[in-house]
Amino acid sequence: MPNQPGSGKKWNDGSAAIEKVQNRAFDLILMDIRMIKVSGLEALNEIKAFNPAIPVIIMTAYSSVETAVEALKNGAYDYLTKPLDFDVLRLTMERAMDHRQLREENRLLRESLGNHFDTQNIIGRSPVMVKLLETVAQVAPSEATVLITGESGTGKEMIAGAIHFNSPRKDGPFVKINCAAITETLLESELFGHERGAFTGAHRKREGRFRQAHGGGLFLDEISEMSLQQTCPLMRWKRRPY
Repeated sequence: MPNQPGSGKKWNDGSAAIEKVQNRAFDLILMDIRMIKVSGLEALNEIKAFNPAIPVIIMTAYSSVETAVEALKNGAYDYLTKPLDFDVLRLTMERAMDHRQLREENRLLRESLGNHFDTQNIIGRSPVMVKLLETVAQVAPSEATVLITGESGTGKEMIAGAIHFNSPRKDGPFVKINCAAITETLLESELFGHERGAFTGAHRKREGRFRQAHGGGLFLDEISEMSLQQTCPLMRWKRRPY
């Protein structure tokens, strides 16, 4: 960075980047690896510890696989080598900003869903509802598999959401699947995914719903509509369905 007029201080050190980030907001950081005193990798660690949401693009003239892996492992968005290709740089910066915006939108969506599924928004103060909400509070922190039963329209999905968003996995995905809407022949592929060429029409590898729900929760809606043959593969799954 160029000298600040009148400051007498050179801004070509990683400590200056750390100081800047701690004193004002930045949308994106483009930072060199080799700097005096505090390196780009050291500054990256400090910046990410202070604000993990800021995308940091590392650039250097001294490319090495080890350095690239370390930078990405420590939270850098991408790694560019000098001399910079400015078209690539522009595209990388645009992608970094899009990625940040998407993460922010996902965070706001999770907060919105969390508020929607908050137990305070579940209407009902009858003894049965009070007992139900007590059960939700009891099972949400656990790793137990939960079976929710009830007539159509009684709010089973809302209860599943309340369990998820009050659990330690609330920041993970909440994946929903209507088991009754998927044919028997496709259900196992939908749940567990498949490799390319596994069967006719499998033109590419597909990630199953269980994998998508990793670190979060999976709501198997209308699971009672599945046949015994369909439910057998579920016995192989040890993660938590609702």
